[in-house]
Amino acid sequence: MEPSSPVLAAYSYCEAVTGLQARNFAYGIRLLPADKRRAMSALYAFSRRVDDIGDGELAPDAKLARLEQTREVLALVRAGEVTEDDTDPVAVALGHAATVFPIPLEGLDELIDGVLADVRGEEYETWDDLKVYCRCVAGAIGRLSLGVFGTVPGARDAGRAPEYADTLGLALQLTNILRDVREDADNGRTYLPAEDLAKFGCSAGFHGPVPPAGSDFAGLVHFEVRRARALFAEGFRLLPMLDRRSGACVAAMAGIYHRLLGRIAADPGAILRGRVSLPGREKAYVAVRGLTGYDARQTARGRRP
Repeated sequence: MEPSSPVLAAYSYCEAVTGLQARNFAYGIRLLPADKRRAMSALYAFSRRVDDIGDGELAPDAKLARLEQTREVLALVRAGEVTEDDTDPVAVALGHAATVFPIPLEGLDELIDGVLADVRGEEYETWDDLKVYCRCVAGAIGRLSLGVFGTVPGARDAGRAPEYADTLGLALQLTNILRDVREDADNGRTYLPAEDLAKFGCSAGFHGPVPPAGSDFAGLVHFEVRRARALFAEGFRLLPMLDRRSGACVAAMAGIYHRLLGRIAADPGAILRGRVSLPGREKAYVAVRGLTGYDARQTARGRRP
């Protein structure tokens, strides 16, 4: 049944937020049918709100308070206490989406936990430590999205679908961390594991276009790229479990980041000189390939898209 006019208006707001602020994400979800596209936009808009608090200009104590207020809104959504005439369109849309799809909303609590770690300035000694953070801010999004996508009846190993969705989220997040290493350093943040930085002589950090003196920066980048590629290879096992359009959506979003990872591997120093990205025409190309099923078949076999 088509949502009511107030709910459709709330979804339209979320879709506008997604279109303006999530170019890579938007390339993928435009491949979905309307009900799934709306639900994914609601998830994105709520997640964007959480991220914006963490990245904003408020003092740390104010950020912590705002994040806890956002958690309270999420609790109301989970309890079904947000009505369609509520003044918060993101809460209205998310609440409706949760009645249509089996979305594990606790994943959004994990996202809040991850952003709280950012606000507190937590750093990570080992990859195992960083994985906990990545699962909060990205793996959880993969599991939330799977609640919208669902799996096809009779899919082999469908019980492992949440695991693969989580792992694919880790792959995307590690790619993000590599891409943003200079920007994060300028903002006083370090995400790469301290033991990895020490191994390659990069403990001094990244505050300019030139790697730390005497470091093996390229070696560090290639080490992390191999880790990310292994995560992609594992996470892409999710694709055959999804219907055609959901699989196309995932193949498009993940394929964009997979290609981005390839660019970083080809020129590690580029991430210190500026923001590495794909042109719009290449993103569109990946999306079209995903819709035809080509990228889904290739990536599910562990091949580079």
